[in-house]
Amino acid sequence: MAAMFGTFVLQVVVRYTARIPWVTENLPWMQSGNFGWTLEFCLAIWVWLIFWGNAFVVKNEDHVTFDILYLAVPPHVRRAFAIITGLALSIGLLASVAPTWDRFMILRLKKTATLGDLFGDWIRMRDVYLIYIVFLLVVAARYLWLVWNAFRYGVEEPRPTEEGRPKP
Repeated sequence: MAAMFGTFVLQVVVRYTARIPWVTENLPWMQSGNFGWTLEFCLAIWVWLIFWGNAFVVKNEDHVTFDILYLAVPPHVRRAFAIITGLALSIGLLASVAPTWDRFMILRLKKTATLGDLFGDWIRMRDVYLIYIVFLLVVAARYLWLVWNAFRYGVEEPRPTEEGRPKP
């Protein structure tokens, strides 16, 4: 987040100072044409933050859930719900890995528009979006782990929140 924020601040500074005559005469590197990479850099960092965060940082309890039916049924039905939905999500995510990888093979040829100016010519679009494959595999593994725990131990009883309603 700090790198993204710093790049954003740099965008703003360059945008509003690049046309000042003193800046263009004394600081030729500060011209706005030299900073086209900042937008693409912010977008790449954002993609990585979203998929990395959702794969490794965000806990299951922190996700939005629609659990009115889930909380209304007895524990053995909740267990079946957890197993069925966990398997469905894992299978769906894992089934999408191969087509996604095929698309990434096309992206290995495509260079980024401006990040090559900053990092060199080796960065490809595949490198920017590769975190998505990691996301698919990790989230599928997390749901398979939940299915395994539901098979072995069942599901947890909902615990009440401050408002008195159950929380899964």
